[in-house]
Amino acid sequence: MIMKKILMVLTSHQELVNTSSTTGLWIGEFTDPYYEFRDKNYTVVLASPKGGSPPIDPMSKLTENLTGSNRRFVNDDFAKDALKHTVELAEVSATDFDAVFYPGGHGPMFDLATNDASGRLIVDFLSQHKPVAAVCHGPAALLKATQLEPSILKGKRVTGFSNAEETLVMRSNNIPYTLEDKLKELGADYHKALIPFASHVESDGLLLTGQNPLSAGPTAKALIAMLESNQNR
Repeated sequence: MIMKKILMVLTSHQELVNTSSTTGLWIGEFTDPYYEFRDKNYTVVLASPKGGSPPIDPMSKLTENLTGSNRRFVNDDFAKDALKHTVELAEVSATDFDAVFYPGGHGPMFDLATNDASGRLIVDFLSQHKPVAAVCHGPAALLKATQLEPSILKGKRVTGFSNAEETLVMRSNNIPYTLEDKLKELGADYHKALIPFASHVESDGLLLTGQNPLSAGPTAKALIAMLESNQNR
């Protein structure tokens, strides 16, 4: 059996607006899906706009935000080395992978939302009938893709970090827009959990989106289920 190959696209951005606090990748939104894929023996390749080591949101390293996969990562030299040496996004091609996954953190709202290589990559994955998954602020990457191909979000059921969650983490004044509003503005059929920070995943065609950090593992599981089901057809 040929094993699947997953591309994970991470942010390279750490600055926020109106504050000296920094952001970047939310580490659990990387580690939870990463180990879901690794435990299926999938090959995982990590890429980012600038390549190299992505910035990590300091808040995601606080004890109360740590998950089992974070602890596993700390002792995994292979994974730590892969995260330190991400490939430059411009060097990867959808042709070489079975699916793409975008973790969040506030970083993607700045760089992946406007990155040409990322936007083209998403368009390419979908045109090759390959799934695109994104979690929390990762769906911000769909903004650039939609600029290139408006039908990507139009009328599609999606989710992403909600306005209520943005208010609760007190970052509303440190970001250029709210993701929920922007997705709706672009014609998406946006849905969210009744309770902030509860796990919530939406699936529409080849598009899989998760709302928040707790949705990262479930979104990866939904992607695996889609890939395995396609394989069995």
